[in-house]
Parts: sequence; C-alpha cells; structure tokens
Amino acid sequence: MLNMERIPRHVAIVMDGNGRWAEKNKVPRLAGHNAGMKAMKEIVKRSSSIGVKYLTVYAFSTENWKRSVDEVNGIFKLIVIYVDKELKELHKNNVKVKILGDYSKLPKESVERINKALKTTENNTGLQFNIALNYGSRDEITKAVILIGEKVKAGELEPQDITEETIGRHLYTGELYNNLPDPDLVIRTSGEKRLSNYLLWQSAYSELVYTDVLWPDFSPEVYEKCMEEYQSRDRRFGGR
Repeated sequence: MLNMERIPRHVAIVMDGNGRWAEKNKVPRLAGHNAGMKAMKEIVKRSSSIGVKYLTVYAFSTENWKRSVDEVNGIFKLIVIYVDKELKELHKNNVKVKILGDYSKLPKESVERINKALKTTENNTGLQFNIALNYGSRDEITKAVILIGEKVKAGELEPQDITEETIGRHLYTGELYNNLPDPDLVIRTSGEKRLSNYLLWQSAYSELVYTDVLWPDFSPEVYEKCMEEYQSRDRRFGGR
C-alpha cells in the first residue's frame, strides 16, 4: 500500500511504448502517441493529487528527429492539441508547466502553444510539470560546458573553481533555468531497461523502476505500484 508520507518529491518518466502499443492494437503509430497523451494526462492528475512536487516526462528527444517526417510532424501536432484541450484544466489545478530542452526548433504553431502554456501557468504554485522537448542529456551537458567555458574565457570564473554545483547550475534543471531537484524516482515503461540519454547527470542517485507496461496502458494504479517499489528501497546515496 502506498505510504503517503514517503511520496517522491520529483518523479521522472521515460514514456516508452507508444509505437508498440499501436502495432499491438493494429492502429497507426500516431494513434499510439495520441493514446500516450491521454495516459500522460491521467498521470499528471494523479501526481498532483498525491503530492508529487515535480513531474518530468520525456516527450521528444534530440534523437527522435531520426523518425519519419510524418511521425515527427504528428507528434508536434499533438502538442498543439494537448495545449488547446488541457491548458485550462492545468491552470485551474494550479499546475505550472516548464520545458527542458531547446523547443525553439519545433514548428511555429507548437512553439506558440508552448509559450502560451508557460505564460499562463508561470505563477502557479502546485505541481511543476516539466516536459522534455528536443532534449538530450549529452546535448544538455555539452551546452553547460560551453557556457562555463565562456565564463572562464571572460575571466568571470577560474577553472579550479568549477564544481559539481557549477555544472548543475548550467543544466536545464539548474537554477539558471528551471531550478529542479534531482529526481528521486525514474520510471521507464515498455520493458526497456536503459535511460536513453535522459537526465544522466541528475539521475546519479535516483531509484530506477522499470515496468513492462506500454505507456498508453500506464494507468494511475500502475504508477502507484512503481511508487510502492520505490518506497520499499533503502536510499543510501553511496553511504552505508
């Protein structure tokens, strides 16, 4: 049974399995992504109701551009649909929307909807819902190193003064951007057991939970089962 006093503060999810769900159900891949969007809506609601403070989902990676043009364009259209349908409810429920990644490269209509969601919810104080869009952890770390290198070049920072905290500040999750704590729990659906370039720095001491459930079938009940597994573990952070 879920212990409401030990709810993870920050949950990150790799939403995997939309394509396999579509194949299994003999529908187009885009229908799988649409079903996945509906599952995401329910997980946002459950996260908010049980007291998760930060929920971060992997929506589109820097590697996903390799997919077919039709699938990529379809995913971006779903972003527009999602904001148009759900923004009012997100705002009503005091959810703050934030983005991890360089979403400026997305189509104009998608960027406009994202900016609308960010602006509308910027002062909300409930669940912070972070969407990783055009995000890749290696790209994120590379950009952070470049920013730090520019400060060294400008004489604003000495190389020997660079610490883990310095690097962390310059990541998308750092205080220069979104000021997120590291995830306590990282969940990956669909049975794959890898991080796939997702929050590599931030997940150094996260608890990893894998489930065979495909993302469109990832219900709030399955979500809570993953949390129960998290709660059964003893987090020592390298200590004894």
